[in-house]
Order: sequence, then structure tokens, then C-alpha cells
Amino acid sequence: MRFMVIVKSDEKTDVAGAQPSAEELQEMGKFNEELVKAGVMLAGEGLLPSAEGFRIQYSGTTEARVVDGPFAESKELIAGFWILQVKDRAEVVEWMKRAPFREGEIEIRRIAEMEDFDNATPEIVEHEQKLRERAGAN
Repeated sequence: MRFMVIVKSDEKTDVAGAQPSAEELQEMGKFNEELVKAGVMLAGEGLLPSAEGFRIQYSGTTEARVVDGPFAESKELIAGFWILQVKDRAEVVEWMKRAPFREGEIEIRRIAEMEDFDNATPEIVEHEQKLRERAGAN
């Protein structure tokens, strides 16, 4: 199973643009190293504040609209993420209990696999698999 671990942003990180201290970066580096050594980390990155981001809004038949950041609701923003491949929910919980956070909140969501979609025909599954293989080759 693959899970996305979403690290929530806050006023300090998004609005004020505070960066982690050298000590916090070192702790996170050690934690990431444990994840990599265990073979469960597929990806993991921090994100820049929403002032450097943008959103694309879709509404029916009108043209998509680009909205530049920053965005007001920092509690709904993401400061970083991991993609972990583990055997089950319990394993991802155990890993993330060890994350070097002192405060805040993370959200964990299982990543949908093709078999989760009732309407995925064999042709759709095969096409998606080929796309994933091509994307992984880059």
C-alpha cells in the first residue's frame, strides 16, 4: 500500500516564511534516512510558502483561471509530504509517530490504486500501467 503523508502548514511556515532550523533539518534528514534504509520512502519533499504558489480553478465550461498565492487559510495548506510504501495503515502510523515534529498536524491518505476503481476495465488498467512504466523511466 502507498500512503501520502501530508505535513500541514501554519502561520509561521506559510505566512511568515519561517524555515526549519539547522537542527530541525538534521533531525528530518536522519528520519528520512531511516525511511530510505527501511525501503519505505518513495518520495519526500518540503514545499515553499503559498506566496510562491498558484492555483488553477475550473468552473464548468468557462476557461480555467489561474490564481496566484499567497492563500489566506494557512491551516489548509501543505508544507511538505512523503510518499511511503508500507504493508498497511498500522505501519505508516508507527513510522509517523517517530517523525521529528514537536507540534502541528499531519494528514495521512492512502493512494488509490487501479484496483480501487470499480469501472477500470482491463484496457484502462493496461494503459495506466504502461504510462506508469514510461513515467518511471524518466
